[in-house]
Amino acid sequence: MAVKAGTYRGMSAEQRAADRRARLVEATLEVWGRDGGPKVTMTRVCAEAGLTERYFYESFTGLDDALAAVMDDIAAQIAERSVAALEAAEGTPEQRVRAGIGAFVQILTDDPRRGRVAIVESLSIDALRPHRARLLRQFAELAAHEARDLYGPEAWSEVEGHLAATMFIGGVAELVTAWIEGTLAASPGQIVDAATHHFTSTAHR
Repeated sequence: MAVKAGTYRGMSAEQRAADRRARLVEATLEVWGRDGGPKVTMTRVCAEAGLTERYFYESFTGLDDALAAVMDDIAAQIAERSVAALEAAEGTPEQRVRAGIGAFVQILTDDPRRGRVAIVESLSIDALRPHRARLLRQFAELAAHEARDLYGPEAWSEVEGHLAATMFIGGVAELVTAWIEGTLAASPGQIVDAATHHFTSTAHR
């Protein structure tokens, strides 16, 4: 049976490449985030994905590029789900903030691999520290923007709001880190409570 030009099993070349990249990102997350698992290497990622190194280099320039892609994927999920939860929530600013923070924390604690690689493991790799710092700054900017929307005239000025948001994001990152490493005897719900209290106490005058 003839195969249509550029397609195989109903998928275009672009779709197949995207599918392979998604498998490699998931495999990188699994190997990198596995608690007590092997050190992450390109060879182990390819074995986990069931793909050869040829396809790895089709998607990434090297291992650090794949690790950064995992971080970007997690960050995009957090931003999308947190903003959607906040916007969908009704009630007081505190209730809306709790919904947004709840979505943030849920992503990192329901699947601890995500929290481990995005916040803990990325800090131990020199090449990824600038990328991690950039993502945290982006979350701080998002938090400052949402604070202005929530509190209007009562919100801090742009500079003050950015300072408060940076401290907030850093605090949440430390809470999640301690929870993942087992040094914080708290539930995810208690983390959400603490983060909500901090944000609603410091995001406005």
